[in-house]
Amino acid sequence: MEQGGMSLFYREHVGTLLAERFPVTLYLGLTAFIISQILGILFGTISALRRGTGTDTAVTLLANLGITVPVFWLGILLIYVFGLKLDWLPRFGYTSPLVDFGRSVRQAVLPVICLAIFPLAAAARQTRSSMLEVIRQDYVRTAWAKGLKERVIVMKHVLKNGLIPVVTLAGISLSLILGGSVLVETVFNIPGMGRLVVEAVQSQDYAIIQAIILITAAMIVAVNLLVDISYGWLDPRVRYA
Repeated sequence: MEQGGMSLFYREHVGTLLAERFPVTLYLGLTAFIISQILGILFGTISALRRGTGTDTAVTLLANLGITVPVFWLGILLIYVFGLKLDWLPRFGYTSPLVDFGRSVRQAVLPVICLAIFPLAAAARQTRSSMLEVIRQDYVRTAWAKGLKERVIVMKHVLKNGLIPVVTLAGISLSLILGGSVLVETVFNIPGMGRLVVEAVQSQDYAIIQAIILITAAMIVAVNLLVDISYGWLDPRVRYA
């Protein structure tokens, strides 16, 4: 008789397997998420403030490319260029930062790029759109007329009031990053949850599949809750609605 919670393929408890694989996916996913949101908001803000210039055109073009590029194709291309031809970075594998931080960073560069490219481009596009809408508001024009510095206007008036759509998209992007780990971990041979679920599907290991679906659903719910809570901090009007 099958023992509950046991993997049919690995002959180990599902909790043990997830405890080994989950930190790997979380490490790469959170790194990609943080980098993508910081750079995406920065590039989107610069593009909005310099609308119609060469900088705006370059950011918009790169963002459109980032939205459309297939992750698995980008991963293979990066492996070919930086791993095989230039031999700058490792082509596959994973090392914990607690074991060898330098090697871990070098191995994480290419997977993190693949995971971050779509949310970075999406954040840049959404930030640009939100900033352009806020910049047209009367209180922003008043701030410019009062002679306030650009940094003060952007940080205090424009950015904070235009971040709600960006934060909403960030919550969706985090879910997409966790889902995209399936392709990235397979391409780069990384022993994370994404690769585990692929192996579980191929071997029809239902216990692992059910556990990963449960964990993924719980994380999405938690992310959506944090996004909703952040609305009140970004816009005080939400607190009194």
